[in-house]
Parts: sequence; structure tokens; C-alpha cells
Amino acid sequence: MIVTCVYVHVKSDAVDKFINETITNHRKTVQEPGNLRFDFIQQADDPCSFMLYEVFEDEKAVADHKETSHYLTWRDNVANLMAETRKGVRYKIIEPSDRTRW
Repeated sequence: MIVTCVYVHVKSDAVDKFINETITNHRKTVQEPGNLRFDFIQQADDPCSFMLYEVFEDEKAVADHKETSHYLTWRDNVANLMAETRKGVRYKIIEPSDRTRW
């Protein structure tokens, strides 16, 4: 399983648009066969800071996701909404180690 946390800092006047664009991407991503989890969260004390918590079955599922029309549309539509370049950090899963618990 591949876990990535994507950290995004959005311009203050673009928060609502970023949320709307990302909800659309989220709803389609969770329908992808290789996606196990895709959470979209906003930092409680900074409304301009967001994190996407993505879990995919394997590298192929990650690559397939990055070729979907909804991801490409999201990527292009939010590029100018960000205050800085988004940062993706990969993590190793410790628990749950059993895929069926996802």
C-alpha cells in the first residue's frame, strides 16, 4: 500500500474554490479501483492549510490516478489557488498492516 500526505497552503481568497475543486476530485478518486482511502481535511487553526491523505493499493494505482481526467482537471484548476507549491510526503504503514482492515 502507498500512503501519501499532500500538504497544501491556499491563498486566503481562494479557499472556497479550492474546497469545491478538491471535493470533486475526492468524490471521483474514492471510486477508483486502486484507491483505499482519500481524506480531504482542513487545518483547524489555519483555514488556508489543507492535507490530502491518500492510500492506494500499489504504485500502478498511484500512476493510474495521476492520469485520470478528474485528477488532471483538479491539478490544473487549483494550481493558481495555492500560496506555495504543494508538498507530498510518502509514509510507510505500520498499522493496520492487514489490507482487509482498510
